[in-house]
Formats: sequence, C-alpha cells, structure tokens
Amino acid sequence: MNRIDTILTAPRSTDLAALLLRLGLGAVFLAHALAKPLVFTLPGTVAFFAASGFPGWTAYPVFLAELLGGAALLAGLRTRAVALALLPVMAGALLVHLPNGWMFSGQGGGWEYVAFLMIGLGAQALLGDGAFAVSRLQRG
Repeated sequence: MNRIDTILTAPRSTDLAALLLRLGLGAVFLAHALAKPLVFTLPGTVAFFAASGFPGWTAYPVFLAELLGGAALLAGLRTRAVALALLPVMAGALLVHLPNGWMFSGQGGGWEYVAFLMIGLGAQALLGDGAFAVSRLQRG
C-alpha cells in the first residue's frame, strides 16, 4: 500500500470526509435561509410558499429550520439529528421542484439539486459529526 492509499483509508479520513460534508451542507442551508429575508424577503417567501401549494406561514418554520440547522451543521452540534430533521424540509422542496423536470437550471428549477441535498443529509446522518465538532467536545 502506498502513502496516498494509507492516508485515504485511515480512520481519520472518514472524520475529515464527514467534516467536509457537514461544512458544505451547513453552508448551503445557511445560504438558503439567509436568501429568504435578504433576497426574496420573508413576505415574498410566504407568497412563494402559498403559490406552491403550502400554507404561507410555513415559510417561517422552514426559514428557522434552515438557519438553525445550517448553523448547527457548521458547528457540528447534534449533526445526526439535525441532518434527519432537515430531510422533511427538503421533501417539501422536492414536491415543489418535481414538476419542473430533472435539471435545476430549468424553468422553475428541477429536482436534481434537492435530491442531491437529501442524499447528502442521509449520508451525514450515517457518518455523524466528523472532525472538529462541538458535539465531540461536549462528550469529552
């Protein structure tokens, strides 16, 4: 086994992979949360949710789930639970994007990006916190 194979198969590499996935997902969810008040406005987001067939008020808990979930993922706080808790939010997004086809670049955004985020959340739930997680500090 050469040095690269040794590095990539070391137990620590799984911790680093979980960290990278956690940081990527956390950044995406935080960005999507902040786009709601800063780009689309919360009233605009409420209108979009209502136009998409959801009660308009659900925009607020979705905003909070994305904001708090994204921050928790970045910090590595209860990573498995947070990843699982964000799956229903993404299932709602999947329902909105399913009629628009596969590619997210299509009219109204397709569902491939949402599905990929769901797969990422599932993988994160299976992998756990990874390196440099607040939850690991709490466990000692």
